[in-house]
Amino acid sequence: MRQKGECVLKNYRAILKEKLKEKLKESLGAVVPVMGIVLLLCFTIAPIPSGILMAFLIGGVLLILGMMFFTLGAEMAMTPMGERIGIRMTKIKSAWLVALLCFILGFIITISEPDLQVLAQQVPSVPNHILILAVAAGVGIFLVAAVLRMLLGIPLQYMLLALYPVVFLLTVFVPDDFIAVAFDSGGVTTGPMTVPFIMALGIGFSAVRSDKHAENDSFGLISLCSVGPILAVLVLGMIYRPDGGVYAAEAIQNVETSVELTGMFAEGFPEYMREIMVSLLPIVIFFGIFQVLFLRLNKKTLVKILIGLVYTYLGLVLFLTGVNVGFMPAGNYLGQIIASLPYRWVIVPIGMVIGYFIVKAEPAVYVLMEQVEELTSGAIPGKAMGLSLSVGVAVSLGLAMIRVLTGIPVLYFLVPGYAVALVLSFFVPKIFTAIAFDSGGVASGPMTATFLLPFAMGACEAVGGNITADAFGVVAMVAMTPLITIQVLGAVYQFQSRRGAKTVLEPEPVPVLPLEAFGDYDIIEL
Repeated sequence: MRQKGECVLKNYRAILKEKLKEKLKESLGAVVPVMGIVLLLCFTIAPIPSGILMAFLIGGVLLILGMMFFTLGAEMAMTPMGERIGIRMTKIKSAWLVALLCFILGFIITISEPDLQVLAQQVPSVPNHILILAVAAGVGIFLVAAVLRMLLGIPLQYMLLALYPVVFLLTVFVPDDFIAVAFDSGGVTTGPMTVPFIMALGIGFSAVRSDKHAENDSFGLISLCSVGPILAVLVLGMIYRPDGGVYAAEAIQNVETSVELTGMFAEGFPEYMREIMVSLLPIVIFFGIFQVLFLRLNKKTLVKILIGLVYTYLGLVLFLTGVNVGFMPAGNYLGQIIASLPYRWVIVPIGMVIGYFIVKAEPAVYVLMEQVEELTSGAIPGKAMGLSLSVGVAVSLGLAMIRVLTGIPVLYFLVPGYAVALVLSFFVPKIFTAIAFDSGGVASGPMTATFLLPFAMGACEAVGGNITADAFGVVAMVAMTPLITIQVLGAVYQFQSRRGAKTVLEPEPVPVLPLEAFGDYDIIEL
């Protein structure tokens, strides 16, 4: 018996080691290109101080390790937790109880999102706690709407077509400087804490349906949850009538010695350890209560989920420390230097190249790509989706840099962009529309908030622009363009399918599975 236990443990360790190697390879492929581009710029047209450069390099190493642990932890913990909760909720007879649980879940997950604290600080005319509670309530309400849409089989594009005109109508009553911050809120609140859990929740809800549209409807929760924060911040803008967020830029710290460099990261680690602990705790408590009342998973499954939570915690601490301490100052300084060049227009193609590669460093992007490829049985390859996301973010960064240089209002890009995306939703397979609108929230994660946004701020400061009106909006632009590129990918696949070059895109019906089938979650399933 003892030998059998030792053999199982040995196999477990071997499989875990292979998964870590796989995740490390993915992380290197995502982060190294971004670091290479920045280093090329640093040693050619945009020299930066050695202290900022060293912090950037250390931050890059932390990013690689953080992504490795986070993606493994999301597969081991966040995804199975969300799926089990979604499956069990469908067995609750009371629709009101399901709605209440979904609202509570959306509310606590949003409050747990680290980027929401950053957003709140950019809007000084609205009290921080008011903005955070309003945004969290918005996500909670729209998570309820998203789940009801899934259970009732309402087409996603109909809800989006009803909601976005309301969003753009409200912008008429909000100060111009406040609009970019409002649209950015839709992206920053769907970050690494929210995306894996909510996406898995959708998969859990769709797993008990047997109709042919069940798999299509497993996506789309993120897209609707992204609308809630935008509406909440716009309504607050109408109530408080702010003059826009006055961004108080922090001085870029350029360390001169290795001791000072160590001190920077030593100060950052405890801060983010506390922040992520506070972020994960509500989710763990909710899952614990749900486990006692409804799930009653076995001890083996709970231990493996607990191990996954430890990996998730470790990964997010390393990741956020790396991007905030190492990447943020480098991004801001690079933006200032490049925009100060005599040929400042070069920031447009440079921004596009950075955008193309940096989206691959978003932790939640890998979660989305893997779930899409798995649920569609390879009909939508992860590589093709990753390419579409990269192209979309590259275009969005190019447009964002044009805004920084010219001061063109963000609505001049968002209104036609969303109009094109909504029109396309009626001509492409439903699953591509759902994935496209989900990918917008996924692509605009912490890398966007802590590198691309500071990059735009530095450039805006160098050209003498309005940071709140011209630099903010980068997150919104990053969230918009994938809606178009992913749906164009869907149109291409549909065209190839009709020519017989591809198999039919409509997935097979999802079989009805009993809850017991999800009880024994084994590491080999990772």
